[in-house]
Amino acid sequence: MRKEISKFRILICLLVICYSLLAAPPAHAKVYIDVTSPGVRKLPIAIQDFTGGKDMSDIIKDDLNFTGLFTCIDPAAQIERPDQPFQPAGWMGIGVEFVVKGKVVSTDRGLSVTVSAYDVSDGKEILRKEYASSQSLMRLVSHSIANDVYAVLTGQQGIFRTKIAFIGEKGGKREIYLMDWDGRRMQGLKVTGSILLIPHWASDKSKLLYSAERYRQWGLYILDMNTMKERLIVMLRGLNIAGNFFPGNREFIFTSSKDGSPDIYVADAVSVMGRKIISSPWIDVSPSVSADGSSIIFVSNRSGAPQLYIADKDGNGTRRLTFQGSYNTAPAWSPLGDRIVYTSMISGKNQIFTIKPDGTGLMQLTDRGNNEDPSFSPDGRYLVFTSNRDGTKGVYIMRSNGEGLMRITPKSLPASRASWSPR
Repeated sequence: MRKEISKFRILICLLVICYSLLAAPPAHAKVYIDVTSPGVRKLPIAIQDFTGGKDMSDIIKDDLNFTGLFTCIDPAAQIERPDQPFQPAGWMGIGVEFVVKGKVVSTDRGLSVTVSAYDVSDGKEILRKEYASSQSLMRLVSHSIANDVYAVLTGQQGIFRTKIAFIGEKGGKREIYLMDWDGRRMQGLKVTGSILLIPHWASDKSKLLYSAERYRQWGLYILDMNTMKERLIVMLRGLNIAGNFFPGNREFIFTSSKDGSPDIYVADAVSVMGRKIISSPWIDVSPSVSADGSSIIFVSNRSGAPQLYIADKDGNGTRRLTFQGSYNTAPAWSPLGDRIVYTSMISGKNQIFTIKPDGTGLMQLTDRGNNEDPSFSPDGRYLVFTSNRDGTKGVYIMRSNGEGLMRITPKSLPASRASWSPR
């Protein structure tokens, strides 16, 4: 399997998303849809079936539809065939504002794809790119095209080439798995343990940090995503639970009960030197560092029941964040630092909530089944979490307002504790 993963990485390197731009949008290019607007209107677009590659255009449509920002019109309503020249007048008559056409050619060397995108109101081609890859990376090329279309329309980077790491269980064996953001191209990483907790990504995607119980001992481990080699970095007496990395991917935060009651520590992944930053007579667990490294959120029972607290990066200036709910756990920061997602028990079941760092804007996002271990996508617009709402524990994604909920792991593989990669 490790050889297969290495081959997979080589194939990725050989992917020539050759970005031979014939019409690249300038820095001041028109933004068709403002993703930051609270009342954003869905943009009507047409992704025509790619000549010689309908599967690719279907993936692109699925990617863009999930965002909730676009309305991809049905092929039956389209006014010209995919192989016909672009004619803006006809599209304008049915309210379409943006059209994407593509042609896929299979060769002995793999796939060659040409994509053009048109502004209907201006009648101009605003994007033209050529892509080449092996046949096996068809989905990756499709996600890349979706990213490029998304960037032209919003002025923002897409998330369609990102990965999700999670814990899967098969035959009583727990293992870290990796999959595309939409649940496809899943692979086991051969990292196992009696218990495995959420794997945390480095900001450059070069490694995963996670906790594992093996032979009745809790350790913190780092998996190098390039070599697929694992390294034990912390093994202290008691319970040791990994948090996430600070900016720079060298220091990280974690919980340890080595002195009795769980406290919060910061350690250096290279020197393996650590220091305690939050210590109290209470239980202090589940720390998460903000993307800018300035703040920490954690769970403590110092008020009597588990609640969320915020402190600065050195553990000072602690203040309570949550006052609603009697059992609040598993907090994680938005990459933008503007919201925190967490789990709260309501009527005996765990539900997903978000809240602003100043304690305002509380929002409940789920209301069916048990929903746990939420975390944000790298752009902060989507969430990944665990749910048993359909009877089997699995990994789900949804938009950060609770819409567009979708299971992305199969029911045949019980799955949990997922983490969305950086871009």
